[in-house]
Amino acid sequence: MTILEAKGLNKRFGGLTATWDVDLDVQDGEILGLIGPNGAGKTTLFNLLSGALRVDSGIIRFKGQDITGLKPHQIARRGISRTFQHVALFQHMSVLENVMLGRHPRTRCGFFATGFRLPGMRREERQIGDSAMEYLDFVGLADSAHQPAGSLPLGRQKILEIARALATEPRLLLLDEPAGGLNMRETEDLGELIQRIRREGITVMLVEHDMNLIMDISDRVLVLHYGEFLASGAPAEIKDHEGVVEAYLGGAE
Repeated sequence: MTILEAKGLNKRFGGLTATWDVDLDVQDGEILGLIGPNGAGKTTLFNLLSGALRVDSGIIRFKGQDITGLKPHQIARRGISRTFQHVALFQHMSVLENVMLGRHPRTRCGFFATGFRLPGMRREERQIGDSAMEYLDFVGLADSAHQPAGSLPLGRQKILEIARALATEPRLLLLDEPAGGLNMRETEDLGELIQRIRREGITVMLVEHDMNLIMDISDRVLVLHYGEFLASGAPAEIKDHEGVVEAYLGGAE
């Protein structure tokens, strides 16, 4: 079943075309890898899908509903969450508090209850903290819950971002270069975590330059080149695709 569908997505920045007439489908329950050289439009595409950028033209449907033009928090409430290429944590807040912030799209109590510390708000705050601890345990960061987020090594900060994104209860998780700056062991652990996330019923779309990671865990791989899709297929097909080899992998040896 198609969980996300985009048709004719166009985005320009002045005279630069970032995406051109992009058609995209994401199947429920898959890990979909997105690769391409720097400047190919990968992060721009994530920004369009998550509402961080408005499309110039085209349409985006999620679970059959048109979400084109919705704001990021509205899209998050509908079930799409993301991480960022560069770590975007609240460095001086605790690891636990960062994940609790990820629960914001799912909170019920309003401003009045929050300001006056009404019983319903206190009860929900406890529930948010308990839920956040469960996500930290899932990703292996429970032992760091009360440390400042900024004190964690880069690899664990990247995992913390994933935990915060999971706290929004997404159906689709967009991961933007989660392996950037990680060593080989951390990358292997990341791959195992992404596969566990999929087993929890969450679809994953992954932008990544680490070709081993992409080819090891993806069900399908899309190749974006100069804002257009160059190829789509199983990892083995993409490895042997002549156009991909020439445009992205550096040509045949």
